[in-house]
This record gives sequence, structure tokens and C-alpha cells, in this order.
Amino acid sequence: MNRSKELTSNTYTPFRPAIGLNNSHLQTLFPALFRRQDAPEIERERFELSDGDFVECYWHHRPKKEHKTPIAVLFHGLDGSYDSSYIQGMMHALARAGISTVLMHFRGCSGELNRLARSYHSGETGDARAWLESLVKHYPGHPLFAVGYSLGGNMLLKLLGEWGEDSPLSAAVSVSAPMQLDVCAIRMNRGFSKFYQYRLMKGLKRTLLEKYRHHDMHALIGIDEHHVRRLKDFWEFDDVYTGPVHGFSGADEYYEKSSAKQYLGTIATDTLIIHALDDPFMTPEILPKDEDVSPRVKIEAYESGGHVGFVSGSVLKPHYWLDERIVSFFNDQLASR
Repeated sequence: MNRSKELTSNTYTPFRPAIGLNNSHLQTLFPALFRRQDAPEIERERFELSDGDFVECYWHHRPKKEHKTPIAVLFHGLDGSYDSSYIQGMMHALARAGISTVLMHFRGCSGELNRLARSYHSGETGDARAWLESLVKHYPGHPLFAVGYSLGGNMLLKLLGEWGEDSPLSAAVSVSAPMQLDVCAIRMNRGFSKFYQYRLMKGLKRTLLEKYRHHDMHALIGIDEHHVRRLKDFWEFDDVYTGPVHGFSGADEYYEKSSAKQYLGTIATDTLIIHALDDPFMTPEILPKDEDVSPRVKIEAYESGGHVGFVSGSVLKPHYWLDERIVSFFNDQLASR
């Protein structure tokens, strides 16, 4: 299934899963476990936020202001970072296309704990907005793109919807975005998806427990460290920490207000959404109806691909189609300028 609205010349090959990787879990796990590549050289920039916190931004081939080189800003997924294989692969692919990249780590994701008791979440657009606006100021005339993966993809779509006609981006891509968070939280409690939730929860709880060493978290969220260790799923974690520490009454309000699905109709930036119907982190229910999506948004929903997978070719000679598709989309946008 390739459900889309035409925006570009379609100079790309639709996704077909690699021979031997037709299973959604194999698509999801293969690139994370077996993709081998040199780590891109990076230049670190600490970006100070208005509330006294910071985010770490990693540049690959930082451009000179006078050259007007296109810049692509990357937003990783939950518990992701520069070390994520999809981030490094995208940096390499965009560099080959002559596009500079910069990864904005979400708070606390670069290996250094952020300063405040709060963290980041699927609907937190303020940090990305501030970073992107600073790029517009410091790199005037440079075409500005963005790519968001999973949680970062939901955040990016929400930001684009909030911005509407005021968006500074030339184009954007969202990959495997959990556009309806309550549906995703339920899905993660079923079958093998519990394995992904277990692995991600370990990282989330480890970071939260570290915050108890620097902040009076018991006073802020009303639970002690023993309670944190007993949390089993995303809904529980979001109900006692993510929601309350970020100003929501709990998980229900957080999910309702942070899901990107409701923002797709107001997006005024050429945007590509790439999604797999077999994504083990969610169900096809998260996809919007055609009438709820802006004509500037193109949706490519494939029967297979897993979660941030989309590996074609074969097991012995894998081809990371996702990188190629994103570069193709941005090149089409540059050609039409």
C-alpha cells in the first residue's frame, strides 16, 4: 500500500522489504543490531535554552554562512542519540548529497544529564522551535530541512502544525511517528512489542532515578525511587512522571494534547510521512483520514517496514532505503525552488 498525495516528481523506488526480512520485527531490529558504518565526524554545539537548561547539537559538515548550503536538522526517537544507527546513516547520506546535518539531542539524551527535573516528550516543541529559529538567524538564506524519527517525528509534525504558514522549513520528513499516543501505549503492551517497551523503559527509569540524586523528585511527582523501579509500561511512566512534570494532569491529558494527528490539517510545509502498516510500536489506526491532512502533506504507508526499519536488498547485501528516500525528497524540493 502506498497511500500518498503528490508533491514532487517521485524520482524514487517504492519500498520493498529485503529478501529474508519480511517480518516487522526483523525490519525493526536488523538495522539497530547489524548496520555497520563509520561514525560521522561531528562538531558539538551546546544550545542554551531560555529556562536555564540546554540541549547538545551535533553538526556533521557544519556549513559556512556564505555558501548557502542546505541544512537538515535531525530529531531522534525515544532514548535515541547520535549513537543511533539511523542518525549516523542519515548524516552520511545527506553529506553525500551536499547537505549539512545537525542532530538536536533532546534534553538529557547526549550522555549528560540535563539541569532541570523535567525532561522531553512527544509533544515538547519548544526546544526544537528555539533551535530552528536560531538557525534561521545565524544561517540566513540556507534552505532548512528537518527529519524526525518516531517520537521526534511526532514532535516535528506537531511543531509544523503549530507553525502553519510561519514555518521556516523548506521541507520536512517524519518517519514511524506515533501520531496517536494512546493507541501506541496500548499496542506496546501486546505480544513481542513488550520487549521493545521493556528495553526502552530500562533507559527511561535509569535516567529518572539519576534525577533523584540532583532534585527532590519525591516532592515534585509524589513517588519514591522504589516506586520508579516498579513501573512496568509507558502509560504508568507517563502518568506519574512525563505528564505531571511537564504540566499535564497525567498520561491521558499528555497523550491527548501531544499527539500529532490532530495537527496535520494545518501544516503548510511540504512534508513527507513515511510509515509501515506492520509497525510493532503502533497500529494503522494512528494514520489520519485523507480529509484531515493538509494538501502539503504526502503520506507513504507501506505494508511492511517495521519501526524505523525499511531495509531492502537482502540480508547479505542490505540496502537502507529510508536514507535514499529522504535524500530524494529533499533533492526534489531543492530542484523545484
